[in-house]
Amino acid sequence: MKIYPILVILLVSVLVGCRSEFESLRSSNQPDKIYNAANKYFKNKEYDKAIALYDVIIQHYRGKQEAEDLFFNYAYAHYYQTDYILAATYFKNYAGTFSNSPNKQEAEYMAAYSNYKMSPNYKLDQTYTVKAVEGMEQFINLYPGTERAEMANRLIDEMRQKLEKKSFEQGTLYYKIGQYQAAMTSFQNTLKDFPESDKVEEIRYLILKSSYILADNSIYEKKEERFNETLGYFETFVKRHPNSKLLKDAKSIEKQTLAELKKLKI
Repeated sequence: MKIYPILVILLVSVLVGCRSEFESLRSSNQPDKIYNAANKYFKNKEYDKAIALYDVIIQHYRGKQEAEDLFFNYAYAHYYQTDYILAATYFKNYAGTFSNSPNKQEAEYMAAYSNYKMSPNYKLDQTYTVKAVEGMEQFINLYPGTERAEMANRLIDEMRQKLEKKSFEQGTLYYKIGQYQAAMTSFQNTLKDFPESDKVEEIRYLILKSSYILADNSIYEKKEERFNETLGYFETFVKRHPNSKLLKDAKSIEKQTLAELKKLKI
């Protein structure tokens, strides 16, 4: 039974000793020694310690031969720690600073990929999704035909689907809560941003229906103008989707719209 307290004491002593060794190293004011230790920690996947040591010497090595590897490891260490905001920044800075480095292409890609890693569920704010798409597009322009460019294209498709869903759901939400003017604007933005969407037909129908409901509930002075706008949306729908399954419903809206316009002229 007495052996357990002894083991605990030994374990604590070892841990304290290790910590003291690390702290002594960090405050040693020996850049070369700290640099080598930081690289060792990085290689051993102890990224928190690697970052702590790189932070101490990063200014010392600016402009020196070791800086290229140091800054590259520094960016990756943050990436592996899932600190993607800083990783994206450091990879981008690396690509700009070491423009002749063989790692430049990888750094450019990882800057965009770090933003991709922060791309959230479509229901949430998509700022980082947009940044990632822009970064991937820039990468493809810089390195067309490369293996990473192919991957970038796939990731762009994935993220655009997310952005499209976000845009469509936003318009649908406005429609469901009776904000028909906002719904129309939102749906029109979806058509503009995602013209190849497989929901184009449904979107145009919802614009038509929103337009009719908005006109029907407008004050008298605006009814005629808005019902005429509805007819315009109907004509666009029929022209673009002559074989639509929603054509019957669309024609019903047209019929009601013409009837309302007729009443206004009596």
